[in-house]
Amino acid sequence: MDSQCSSSVGSRATLGGVGNINPTPISARMKSYEGGEKKCISDVRRTFCLFVTFDLLFVTLLWIIELNVNGGIEVQLKKEVLDYDYHKSFFDIFVLAVFRFAALILAYAVCKLRHWWAIAITTAITTGFLIVKVVLSKLLSQGAFGYLLPIVSFILAWIETWLLDFKVLPQEAGDEIRCLSVQNAPDREPLLHPGPVPDSQFYSPPESMADSDEDFDDKYDLEKPIV
Repeated sequence: MDSQCSSSVGSRATLGGVGNINPTPISARMKSYEGGEKKCISDVRRTFCLFVTFDLLFVTLLWIIELNVNGGIEVQLKKEVLDYDYHKSFFDIFVLAVFRFAALILAYAVCKLRHWWAIAITTAITTGFLIVKVVLSKLLSQGAFGYLLPIVSFILAWIETWLLDFKVLPQEAGDEIRCLSVQNAPDREPLLHPGPVPDSQFYSPPESMADSDEDFDDKYDLEKPIV
């Protein structure tokens, strides 16, 4: 009986040890994970910043091509920048792309803003300026670039708005909610929790039948009548 009790206690100790396989609390691991995430921007936000950079580079490339096509870079730079004319120059479209790049990178990469107001301002300014320029200027009479530069700038600005409003902000909000829900939840119970040991586990074995037969024979001999 003592050996069985000791083996049962040993098995309970073993179960207790197995239940504590991973003693590190989940909250501690999530805090360290959150600390690592705060040091950098998310993947979807990085993609948005890359697209903003692409916007600036693409508009710049188109503008440089337009300068070369219309008589050379030096001559056209002097004509469009130094002798700026709102009705004929493409320089303001390039400046508009620089403005979008600077504002969005500052807001969403440097300051890590989690609101749509910055992209709303840049898109509204871009849309209004391009509509007024196309209506009042003479760009449409200057060949293909008179159509191409305003249309490309308009489309890129609205793609940036769509990326931020439907991809970046919702995904980051969902990730933050999941992280907070895991942090606020209590630490999980061990996988193998040692439950209470039932009383039926400890029992005494039945008495030996040999001893019972000897006692029965002795008792029978005593009860036999003396002849």
